Amino acid sequence: MNRRNYLKSSLVVAGNLILPTGALALVGCGRASRSSELTGFDGKIMGTGYSVRLSRAGNSSSGSGSHSVRHLAQQIHSVLQDVDAHMSTWRTDSEVSAFNNSTNTDWQVMSPATTSVIAQAHNISDLSAGAFDLTVGPLVDLWGFGAGALKLNKGGSYVKPAASGIREALTRVGFDAIDISSDNNVVRKRKPRNQIDLSGIAKGHAVDCVANELDSKGIESYLVEVGGELRSRGRKPDGSLWRVAIEQPNARQRDVFRILKLDNQAVATSGNYRNFFDHGGQRYSHAIDPRTGESVSHQLASVSVVAKTTLLADAFSTAMMVMGPDTAIEFAQKHHIAAHLILKSDAGLKEFYSSEFEPLLV
Repeated sequence: MNRRNYLKSSLVVAGNLILPTGALALVGCGRASRSSELTGFDGKIMGTGYSVRLSRAGNSSSGSGSHSVRHLAQQIHSVLQDVDAHMSTWRTDSEVSAFNNSTNTDWQVMSPATTSVIAQAHNISDLSAGAFDLTVGPLVDLWGFGAGALKLNKGGSYVKPAASGIREALTRVGFDAIDISSDNNVVRKRKPRNQIDLSGIAKGHAVDCVANELDSKGIESYLVEVGGELRSRGRKPDGSLWRVAIEQPNARQRDVFRILKLDNQAVATSGNYRNFFDHGGQRYSHAIDPRTGESVSHQLASVSVVAKTTLLADAFSTAMMVMGPDTAIEFAQKHHIAAHLILKSDAGLKEFYSSEFEPLLV
């Protein structure tokens, strides 16, 4: 691993930099939708925002007129709505919510897309030794960050859960309690109260779905973002690679920490500095360790992962954020993951990145 220490970042936010809803940003096209070289559209889905940027020069076959872009925007929004309808834990009518609300321990038929994502989430749960766990929902709800927090009378009232509550929730957490048969598109729970929570992977999957839709239409140059998770294809009109920025882990303002170049790659960031609460003089992050039931308290402030798919980048960044710096570094090296870590210390910010990540830096 390479390491650099920063008392403060040497990068600043330029006037043409977009900082979207997440911890990643598109560099160099702040007026993309009005540019002669770039076009695109924005919207809201899954409780967050999304954007699609297209290079006019590289996508002539798909049509570049305003009508074509509007039609494409409608199609992309429909794709995202479909993901939300299947995998959201915030929607009571979603496929995942129906599974969670059922106490049936028999095999349950699910859509091929949902079954596939559950299977991938299960594999990453296993690979990360439970740092990523698709059954973490009861703990996230208990801490007040999940869709079920309102049912527990914790919506908007953030306090550290009692140890007894954590112990009870842990009895319902454990990825081995979920069985999947991808060939038959069926899933089952081993205990009636087991649940599936795809929050750590669904946004990444949504980005991939949008990318697949654009690919199917012959669009050769784009940058897709959902909730700060991004995926690129092709190049910008000037022939250069798409560039995105990792932001500084600062809850009060948004500044650039690092700029990356993406070559048909995806990137996702997990952090503990935006979604948290303070109680009893201590700060508690939404990043919950499924193995202990506790909010993570190490110095790791954010993890960014670059991968071929946004689903993998999303899940690996979530897992590594839970692991903590030392284990996350070892995990990245062992599995050849392009990962970037930012740690907070009394001396400032420390930056770590894997050898696979270094070529991506601008």
